[in-house]
Amino acid sequence: MTVAAEPQALNFECETGNYHTFCPISCVAWLYQKIEDSFFLVIGTKTCGYFLQNAMGVMIFAEPRYAMAELEEGDISAQLNDYAELKRLCEQIKRDRNPSVIVWIGTCTTEIIKMDLEGLAPRLEAELGIPIVTARANGLDYAFTQGEDTVLAAMAARCPEKAPVAQEDKDERNAISKLMNFGRKQEDVKVSDSEYKDHPPLVLFGSLPDPVVTNLTLELKKQGIKVSGWLPAKRFTELPVLEEGYYVCGVNPFLSRTATTLMRRRKCKLIGAPFPIGPDGTRAWIEKICSVFNIEPQGLDEREAQIWEGVEEYVKLIRGKSVFFMGDNLLEVSMARFLIRCGMTVQEIGIPYMDKRYQAAELALLEKTCREMNSPLPTIMEKPDNYNQLQRIYAQKPDLVITGMAHANPLEARGITTKWSVEFTFAQMHGFTNSRDILELVTRPLRRNENLKDLGWEKLVRDEAIV
Repeated sequence: MTVAAEPQALNFECETGNYHTFCPISCVAWLYQKIEDSFFLVIGTKTCGYFLQNAMGVMIFAEPRYAMAELEEGDISAQLNDYAELKRLCEQIKRDRNPSVIVWIGTCTTEIIKMDLEGLAPRLEAELGIPIVTARANGLDYAFTQGEDTVLAAMAARCPEKAPVAQEDKDERNAISKLMNFGRKQEDVKVSDSEYKDHPPLVLFGSLPDPVVTNLTLELKKQGIKVSGWLPAKRFTELPVLEEGYYVCGVNPFLSRTATTLMRRRKCKLIGAPFPIGPDGTRAWIEKICSVFNIEPQGLDEREAQIWEGVEEYVKLIRGKSVFFMGDNLLEVSMARFLIRCGMTVQEIGIPYMDKRYQAAELALLEKTCREMNSPLPTIMEKPDNYNQLQRIYAQKPDLVITGMAHANPLEARGITTKWSVEFTFAQMHGFTNSRDILELVTRPLRRNENLKDLGWEKLVRDEAIV
């Protein structure tokens, strides 16, 4: 009598490494562009200012909607009045830029000296008449992309509980509706409105570029699902209504704090879905939302097959190759699942922080993908120790290492092909249509190596490599 082998499960390990990532205050780089009527005030030291200046460019010819409130020695030693100084700065911001919201970003220093930003904000907000949202994005507690998570969690508390019913708002909505439907027959407008099925309100959360927001909204519309709003919205004054019982669904794996806030504080129902990264993830994301609303998804088989056919030229370049994630932006599990579907072998998934509850559906899809592709299940290493990781990289010799910028050049000097993980953070990679962009980034160093072979460069690098 033979005993059937138990199915292999994902292996989770945790080392004691630091967060080898960018500082999370870098979230300002994409959030101030997304929320067009906002102003971000980062409260920290000159080091924070240098980082922002280098990470986001000098921008001589532009006026970005963010600034640094630099703490001096007097601030740190509690010899100056925090409230008076912040009031002076915010009055200047109101006078010069007149934003709809000011977001205070607390840094490591404000944490260490116990600066009471949450206590100061309501008092100053009442005096200035401008909403002030306080978010902690310090590098002591959070990894790179979790800065956005803390900001969105703070903004979730500002979402209105009831839809506006004032006559001016009705007139404005009617005017916008007429403008959007200008030139269309009334019958066509009614048909468009009737395309949606009857389901509870759905709000999606996660900061994405406008074309990607439109793309995902239209993909759900094809299934008869109406998106009631996005967090964040393009304007702070257009934050979505969040009532008890509303359904919410995230589009990024690093938004666990926002998801918790929406469930506990706003009493919303979280749809635990894989994330819409790659054709397989996007399909699973849509299917999960459809299943919650008892809607039978239509045309997803053909849609996914069409995308895979369109990216085959890239997939054949990486099929059969191995990849190692050192861990940086918390997109690693979703990226690994997609690359396994493309035929790659993932040796290790390093990740700074892992919320197994929020990423449960993504982890389940990763296991399913490994079984279907007959690929070994990778080890998921939380808070990896970089020294130990480097030893594993030398031993396993992956074809590609996706890593933070700090380790890319040293690895390249040792003949190991790398790709910066930060490039995926800023790329448009969600939805069916952006799968090509992901593969363009993944295959670029491999294509570069192929082009250099004819020049004999590969042999030169190998001979010069430091072992």
